[in-house]
Amino acid sequence: MTNTLTPPVRTVNEIGIGLLRQPAMVLFGAGQRRQLPRVLGALGDRVLIVTDTRMAASAEFGRITEDLTQQGVSALVYDGTEPDLPRRNVVDIAERFGACEVAAIVGIGGGSCMDLAKVASVVLTHGGDVRDYYGQFLVPGPGIPVVTVPTTGGTGAEVTCISVVFDEDQGMKVGVASPYLEAHAAIIDPELTLSCPPGLTAASGADALSHLIESFTGRAKNPDADQLSTTLYAGKNVLADVYARTGLALLNRSLPAVAADPTDLSARSDTLFGAYCAGMAINTAGTAGAHAIQSPIGALTHTPHGFGISALLPYVMRYNLPARIPEFAEIGRILGAAVESDPEERQAQSAIERIEAILATLGAPLDLRTLGLAPGDFHHVAEQAMLATRLTANNPRELTVDAVLAILRRGYDGDRGWWRL
Repeated sequence: MTNTLTPPVRTVNEIGIGLLRQPAMVLFGAGQRRQLPRVLGALGDRVLIVTDTRMAASAEFGRITEDLTQQGVSALVYDGTEPDLPRRNVVDIAERFGACEVAAIVGIGGGSCMDLAKVASVVLTHGGDVRDYYGQFLVPGPGIPVVTVPTTGGTGAEVTCISVVFDEDQGMKVGVASPYLEAHAAIIDPELTLSCPPGLTAASGADALSHLIESFTGRAKNPDADQLSTTLYAGKNVLADVYARTGLALLNRSLPAVAADPTDLSARSDTLFGAYCAGMAINTAGTAGAHAIQSPIGALTHTPHGFGISALLPYVMRYNLPARIPEFAEIGRILGAAVESDPEERQAQSAIERIEAILATLGAPLDLRTLGLAPGDFHHVAEQAMLATRLTANNPRELTVDAVLAILRRGYDGDRGWWRL
């Protein structure tokens, strides 16, 4: 297939900017969940825990609430969080707990649980509807302190200052993005991921891998002071790159190891550490084209976010490759897939092939046909993807409706040929 779309324009971080946003405290390591009562006890004696039915029914959750009681902290529990965080969950939590005074909110579970905890802090503090805060920098001030506790290794929501909400009426995912959503503390315990089912492990692992790739290969924006004060994502930057490099090296080893042995705590630890690095990277660099295109695909096919991302990555990476050959070549070297004596373009291609091999090892899909997406939906997906301007602005190569259609056609056919100019 010959590409006749707009030629790529390479962007470079000319001003050498670096930007990090992060919780005030991060605790990482096996068993660190036992620090939760002390962390919360320092904030107050009554908290709201936001989780889902699977976690709430677990023996581990029972031990956590029991430890809180022994520390003198009483807990209200909301266990109605659904996948892909529908707006109705935010409405429900506001109605049920709007009159309650709590010192902190704990989000424990996958990305939706942590995202709900963060956006619940905003709504319970400042009132109104979550729709009032859709967009960037619209949260007027700090909310109730949030403590995040991830139980899957992938979303990075424990350290990001954005919550993604699926608005059922609009039929699309919308972001609430503000530095005020940053968690007070993140407690990251790999032991909590040992019970993560294989399908969820694969989907969240694919998501973490995509975060690292999209942050490291994303558009460099060279923002000025005014842009930094109104836009969440500064683009590819030197500090986010540090986390991206570290996370890529970790996941390169750990994801295949977890796929081979889900009980391997060392591999689980490296996976969760890699996912944390990915969250730190996207918190200021942002995600890009794959995430913009996945959102309408997920709404149509009702497939897990991480699997939609996995099915898109081979084709989005190939589309972006001409604009990011040095970055993909470096990824190839980080992953041990590239031969340094090879031409740079071949090293870059080796990176993409290695990423696809990791996804295949996880059992994640590598084409859109597997998701059940129909060709008749391509135009709708392309048009909806272009509405996600917060994400498309981060893509290293310009995205248009025609470009997205070309990516979708390749993804549906499983065409992994290189995108030639």
